[in-house]
Amino acid sequence: MEIDEIRNAVRVAVASIAPGCDARLISPSQPLREQFELDSLDWINLVDGLHESLGVDIPESDYGRLATLDGIVSYIASRHQDAPADARLEPLPVKLPRQCHLCDGTEVTLRSLRVEDADLERELFAHLSAESRYKRFMIAMRELPQDKLRALTNVDGVRHVAFIATRERQGREAPLGIARYVVSPTGSDCEFAIAVDDAWQGRGLAGILMSALIDAARAAGLARMDCDVLAANHRMLWFVRQLGFHMRHNPDDPQVVRAERAL
Repeated sequence: MEIDEIRNAVRVAVASIAPGCDARLISPSQPLREQFELDSLDWINLVDGLHESLGVDIPESDYGRLATLDGIVSYIASRHQDAPADARLEPLPVKLPRQCHLCDGTEVTLRSLRVEDADLERELFAHLSAESRYKRFMIAMRELPQDKLRALTNVDGVRHVAFIATRERQGREAPLGIARYVVSPTGSDCEFAIAVDDAWQGRGLAGILMSALIDAARAAGLARMDCDVLAANHRMLWFVRQLGFHMRHNPDDPQVVRAERAL
């Protein structure tokens, strides 16, 4: 594959996960995270996009070589020199599903989120209040965009791990909360997110979800877990402190606090 062909494919992949990005204006040597506001989930989508368009499996150990456009192009070119493709990583074995009890004795089912759970992801979002949606996504959204929904359910059990708590309602499975982590490009730490239906908050469900998530991240050999939290989200800040997270203020954005803990 020619270098120009690889470069064009990489530009398209970057533009697809950075809304409003003009692929022609991507600086080849400046780190992509400095050019665009890319979170860990965006990064996973970029790696998946490169796999689909160029047929290259990129192991987590190589993420550090993908910081810039030139770095990605050079890496992919080297992988196309008739080198055998890396074996696909196997999902982390997790003892789920399992039944759990909330503080009031209510029994819920905790299981891994699946790609086919898009309807449950959409339903949970619809049940969140406007305030809860803003605190979870840090932007005001009335509906969950299709591309965001696709990213949230694009779980592989390795780089993107997600657990969902459900309960039977009128003969069908209903979502109560979802917690997830996405492994960072370095492969040593992860960023987590959690959303719980407003009607089920304050009943111990968030703690059950986060306990399972932390156990899974630790079992996967990750060294640290972190998350950005709105400074005004006092309830979330109290919750993560209870889980052993430490707060670090963001000098570039006083409205956001970084919560971090070693695993």
